[in-house]
Amino acid sequence: MDDLARRLRDAGTALLGLRGALVAGEPWPLSDSWGTEPEAHWGPPEVLAHVNEMLPYWTDQLETVLAGTGKEAVPFGRVATDPGRLGRIEADRKRPIGELLDEIAAGLERASGFAAGLSADDAERRGLHSTRGELSVAAAIERFLVTHLEEHVEQLRAILARPPA
Repeated sequence: MDDLARRLRDAGTALLGLRGALVAGEPWPLSDSWGTEPEAHWGPPEVLAHVNEMLPYWTDQLETVLAGTGKEAVPFGRVATDPGRLGRIEADRKRPIGELLDEIAAGLERASGFAAGLSADDAERRGLHSTRGELSVAAAIERFLVTHLEEHVEQLRAILARPPA
């Protein structure tokens, strides 16, 4: 779990390190295709809104898995079309970038602390996702928090590297 917790912290540090460029770019245009359309159409407001909602969401979901009996896989998670996910992105993408980054920092601290505090037995507890099937808590952290955040950091870097329109 140490490696996953480190990667999550590193990705969070990288994302928060983009603060200056992200704030300097405001006001960012809002995307016309931000829902379940390909994320390639997302700009910084949509990416940050999503990261802001996904960090506490997946941490909460994995805490629910740990609260189970351990005898059966605990149902958890959602799919991209989840109305709660979409509603939160819609609302948060209109907020100032600095506010989102402050909340993301708190979400990162909580998610990293959760990952770092897991025992080997906790990491092997099983959850049941509707499309990905049965996953250990460690595998879910890898996919839904760590790799997911790393992908969004790269997405933001690519957006910031583009010449202004």
